[in-house]
Amino acid sequence: MSRGLKVALAHDWLNGMRGGERCLELICREFPQAELYTLLFRPELVTEAIRNRPVHVSGLQRVPGFRAHYRWFLPLFPMAIESFRLPAGTDLVLSTSHCVAKGIRPPEGAKHLCYCFTPMRYAWSMQEDYFGRGRIKRAALDVALSRLREWDRKASSRVDRFVAISRHVKARIEKFYGREASVVYPPVATKFFTPDGRGGHDGYDLVVSALVPYKRIDLAVQAYSQTGFPLKIAGAGTELEALRKMAAPNVEFLGRIPDEGIRELYRRCRFLVFPGEEDFGIVPLEAQACGKPVLAYGRGGLLETVLAGRTGVFFGEQTPGDLIEAMACAEKMDWDAAAIRAHAEQFGEERFLEGLRAEIGALMEGRGR
Repeated sequence: MSRGLKVALAHDWLNGMRGGERCLELICREFPQAELYTLLFRPELVTEAIRNRPVHVSGLQRVPGFRAHYRWFLPLFPMAIESFRLPAGTDLVLSTSHCVAKGIRPPEGAKHLCYCFTPMRYAWSMQEDYFGRGRIKRAALDVALSRLREWDRKASSRVDRFVAISRHVKARIEKFYGREASVVYPPVATKFFTPDGRGGHDGYDLVVSALVPYKRIDLAVQAYSQTGFPLKIAGAGTELEALRKMAAPNVEFLGRIPDEGIRELYRRCRFLVFPGEEDFGIVPLEAQACGKPVLAYGRGGLLETVLAGRTGVFFGEQTPGDLIEAMACAEKMDWDAAAIRAHAEQFGEERFLEGLRAEIGALMEGRGR
């Protein structure tokens, strides 16, 4: 059914290929003729499947400094997404959103399905993780964030059908927007992320993450600095220098690594370490697809993607001590790489597309919500 529709796509911003953009890439392959609307577009940083179509960019992109510091412009995002005028005759607006993309205005007669990565975390529930604890800064932010929450709740009414990436996000949509949502898990590239057939490991544990505060990479750095076991950290971000200063010599920072290099790191690590709370978490499933167990903070979406005692070990508090205890527990267990891999295969790309097609079909036929 969805193949014959005139579809418009909306995504918050396009300046790299993270989990959300991997979802969008498959959607773009599903709808090769669909035009795309976004606040910021850097074509050199996304795949051909995304950029090989008309891409409409907000006026903010012409503002000096926006490309490099777009997050500073957060209060202007609602106005920017509402400025787009989608063409008449559009059947379906499909937004992939963790910020304001769901607030795009559908043209008359169009249905709007939002594949929601999360309601805005920095507006609703994680302000300190994003903005810090300074009283003066927070006083100014509180006013802006209150207005943003008000807009976000109203904008959610422009969505006919919400589809969440996890049960954890489904609950947040119901709490903050008062809306029901289905769940379709994001895709994991299980055909690319595979074991290498050698088995074993090369004597290091691994973090793959953006180095930003809410990821809590500081917990891993502190824990491994205490134990002395080698830890490799792949990724870049604003916390790099602070993390370097607290790290012992056994903690190695690798910077940005291409996908082939990440796959090799997964294949040869002992455990993947994931100390933050995520709405879903693609990285732990990529590691599991390579047959490797996960040491994970036991909250959020990872409770749906990691099986305690079978594909990983959870720790209950975000402290170095709890992570060290989880590591000690994992060291005593016999891990079955084939079983870990089999679990990850349940989250493959085709299952994602099948689920999304079913949700689109139900929306267009008027079934369900």
